[in-house]
Amino acid sequence: MPLDELPDWLPAWCLDHLGGEPADVLFRSQQVSMVFGLRLADGRNVVVKARADDGRAASCVAAQARLAERGFPCARPLTPVAGVGALAVHAEEFRPGGEVLHGDSPDMAVRCAELFARLMAELAGVIVAPPLPNPPWVRWDETGAGTWPAIDFLDALDQSVVSGHIVEAAERARARLLAGGLPCVLGHADFEAQNLRWQGRQVRTVHDWDSLAWQPEAALVGAASGSFASAGPPTLAPIESSEAFLAAYQDFRGRLFTPAELEVAWAAGVWMAAYNAREMALCAGPPAGGDALRAQAAERLRRANA
Repeated sequence: MPLDELPDWLPAWCLDHLGGEPADVLFRSQQVSMVFGLRLADGRNVVVKARADDGRAASCVAAQARLAERGFPCARPLTPVAGVGALAVHAEEFRPGGEVLHGDSPDMAVRCAELFARLMAELAGVIVAPPLPNPPWVRWDETGAGTWPAIDFLDALDQSVVSGHIVEAAERARARLLAGGLPCVLGHADFEAQNLRWQGRQVRTVHDWDSLAWQPEAALVGAASGSFASAGPPTLAPIESSEAFLAAYQDFRGRLFTPAELEVAWAAGVWMAAYNAREMALCAGPPAGGDALRAQAAERLRRANA
């Protein structure tokens, strides 16, 4: 990406907050956030992230900074969050290296569960304002919402392309989640293979701290148990792998979930998979996640008592 195609505000922001203007673009990506990898004029490599300012960013970046200070494998924020028009912007260190691991076997699930347990244990000691509203793929409790959280660009599309089995699974899972009554905690709500980088058996970096959420621990673990293998478009892990993830997480945390917590965990995995399947259907994305949900929904909902 040429420098002259960067957003107009970005060079001045870098000068004001980082002490140097961009000299080269290392990479650019855009999903929920705009992410720019930049080499500054003094040779430093940094990453600048910008997303719609919905009030979540300051808590997410503060929590990320606490974990980085403690030595958790994540990028260290270089600036606090600053407003640029309707955007919330911050910079963090450029942390390259490591590889994305592929696979959805029970063994891979156990490996990822160990990391997620470590992550959740670290976040348990972090005190920040809850990062609300939650990311939409775990926002089953939005006040006044129906089956789905209100998202204008998705809601404006032709809803008839969303299969009935996706809507039914979401409605049943959501009802179980809303009946849970469990306390909320801080956790990572986008624990997917594509957001993890490994060096051998060791994790190199956990990315996407914009996706912290404030939901029950069991629900966050359940969502991760279904999503951990997603290395691209969202998919749903096999039931036996989610089962291995849930069991391993409890072992590593040293606490067994109650029967009600296990039901909430299974329900959260269903709801997140249904949310993703709906988005893929509306946006003409790959159907793999929806196909996996169709094949697994009955058993997952049975385990959720939904």
